[in-house]
Amino acid sequence: MNTERIMSQLEKKHPGELEYLQAVREVLESIEDIYNQNPQFEAANIVERLIEPDRILTFKIPWVDDNGKVNVNLGYRVQFNQAIGPYKGGLRFHPSVNLSILKFLGFEQIFKNSLTTLPMGGAKGGSDFDPKGKSNNEVMRFCQAFMLELWKVIGPETDVPAGDIGVGGREIGFLFGMYKRLTQTHVGVLTGKGTNWGGSLVRPEATGFGNVYFAKEMLKTRNLDFNGKTVAVSGFGNVAWGAIIKVNQLGGKVVTISGPDGYIYDPDGISGDKVEYLLELRASNQDIVKPYSYKFTNAQFFEGKRPWEVKCDVALPCATQNELDKQDALNLMKNGCICVSEGANMPSTPEAIEIFLEHKILFAPGKAANAGGVATSGLEMSQNSMKLTWSANEVDTKLHDIMCNIHQACVKYGKDSEGTVNYVKGANIAGFLKVANAMLDQGVL
Repeated sequence: MNTERIMSQLEKKHPGELEYLQAVREVLESIEDIYNQNPQFEAANIVERLIEPDRILTFKIPWVDDNGKVNVNLGYRVQFNQAIGPYKGGLRFHPSVNLSILKFLGFEQIFKNSLTTLPMGGAKGGSDFDPKGKSNNEVMRFCQAFMLELWKVIGPETDVPAGDIGVGGREIGFLFGMYKRLTQTHVGVLTGKGTNWGGSLVRPEATGFGNVYFAKEMLKTRNLDFNGKTVAVSGFGNVAWGAIIKVNQLGGKVVTISGPDGYIYDPDGISGDKVEYLLELRASNQDIVKPYSYKFTNAQFFEGKRPWEVKCDVALPCATQNELDKQDALNLMKNGCICVSEGANMPSTPEAIEIFLEHKILFAPGKAANAGGVATSGLEMSQNSMKLTWSANEVDTKLHDIMCNIHQACVKYGKDSEGTVNYVKGANIAGFLKVANAMLDQGVL
């Protein structure tokens, strides 16, 4: 395999799809050596088959708002690979959604799902619809219109979507209701459902919990833990919320959250009522964090800035892709940060990752560190298929075990001769090998 040759061809076929091309390059650079050591992969053209989606569904979504106006949005479902299980990946409703972002997310999902060891393939979908500022009835009508197209290509053993940015319990409920009406079935076709109709406990917090569990395992390799550590977190959605809860439980102090408007620095720590206030902030539909500084007056708001300039021991980027760049990485390093664990999907730019790896800062890529969300979705699928419900403690224990196992796999394939672990390389190789060998076993499809 020649990474530059493959990337050159891919860039010609998909010009301008920057996020997707970035994600593919990161994986190919990590797996090139082990790929070339296994000629059976080259003989079966595994990489060329893996980097292109199995199929992409694109559709228009006409819907009527409360004023009677007809609106039209675009909808997508990218089904990337199902070698180890039915397609699995979230739905994102946000104005920024485009094909490049969904292809990047779907490609990452292949390896993330593989790392969980649960039988799930990779997919992603969504729409450029923005639920913020919409009434419940408008969101319901949009979700029903979206499902009128999506239901044709999903199913509990075919493709099981979940939530993502802009798609929470409300949206999953409306989507599921329409799917149930169209198919006249009550099956586990979506995850992130309400707990009183098939959902799993701990699912809203799971990505954040898992991210912290992974960081805990990384710290353990240096005989450290979260107790007494200062932690910077970006975002203020479910991932950040779950991460903050778990950091507090492990004895750390979270001092930042962020939104599109800037970041909050709270030197007293974000805990107790402050964590619960994050739920109020999200429910306000304003997508801003500045009001936190009005309610908790010791906190400072920094408009238009990101939290990576704050002195911290651990950084948990939990907002969105490419939110942490080279200068941010240099700031974190200068301020004594020893561990960066990605709660979002690809939040660090390649230049930032290069700095982390060069200076041997503990760094976990999202496909490993934020796999807790899809892992718990997989646990929800298991509960649905068995027609039972596990307690919150049972789910949390299984989630913790899965994240520890992912960490072990990353160490196995990422440790060099000096004992340093490259978690990017380890995650990519571990995730790739399982999928590649499954593809070999199943022939050319």
